[in-house]
Amino acid sequence: MLKQQTMNTPVEHRPVLEVAGFSLKFSRDVNVPNLVDDVSLAVNAGETLCIVGESGCGKSVTSLALMGLLPSPPANIVAGTAMFDGRDLLKLSERELADVRGNRMSMIFQEPMTSLNPAFTVGHQIAECVARHRGLARAEARAEALAMLRLVRIPAPETRLDAYPHELSGGMRQRVMIAMALALRPQLMVMDEPTTALDVLVQREILKQISQLRHEFGFSVIFITHDLPLLLEISDRIAVMRDGLIVELDDALTLYTRPQHPYTKRLLSSFPSLTGDRGGFVRTGAIDEEAG
Repeated sequence: MLKQQTMNTPVEHRPVLEVAGFSLKFSRDVNVPNLVDDVSLAVNAGETLCIVGESGCGKSVTSLALMGLLPSPPANIVAGTAMFDGRDLLKLSERELADVRGNRMSMIFQEPMTSLNPAFTVGHQIAECVARHRGLARAEARAEALAMLRLVRIPAPETRLDAYPHELSGGMRQRVMIAMALALRPQLMVMDEPTTALDVLVQREILKQISQLRHEFGFSVIFITHDLPLLLEISDRIAVMRDGLIVELDDALTLYTRPQHPYTKRLLSSFPSLTGDRGGFVRTGAIDEEAG
């Protein structure tokens, strides 16, 4: 019998974000095929929805477009809606998006080494976000930045507050990015391959911390990666993406045990095996096999 052992919070079946028929291309030419085509998905309150697929399949482009972070031109949203808190993100002005982005929706980018500004201390960068979106005074924003560094378990947070990004390890920089996102109390956090540049042990620590923080604060997560085994410990549902299309979407355990699409089956079998089971897929701590 398979048993799922995750730290996931109970999921309300109330969508925080609903994307329907989303299509995008980097051209105005009608003859150029869509890069992302007819993507539909929903993220429920308190849920972690993971989007997985090979490099270049459209995962990051989709998330950046939904956050309003792709320049237009060349990006051209051809069709679709993205309803968040009763408003279509795709129809908001840049000013309206700026109020939603960070304040209600936060994004953690895939490269912690370059996502922070090297010219400012990490404390200044967190405090600036807090002051901008929550209207706190300078001293209050700095105190909040320190509290956030403590929350994500940065060693010696009082000292790290005045450190520059180059003085921190990759794992600590990623924790700073998480702290910056959490400081704004978002409803939805988009994580674009946040552990790609980190070693395996630090990856596991970061994922465990993300699950704990989601449990504590109740925000929803879109987690984007190409590493399917990484997802089973944190995801409620997994969307498999290929060539700009969602080819399969199911809860994590069902997708692992009973994949339907041939691409999902090949993806599952493409990882090195320690036990020889599942055609090459490595079991993680999220799923145990019991007798009976």
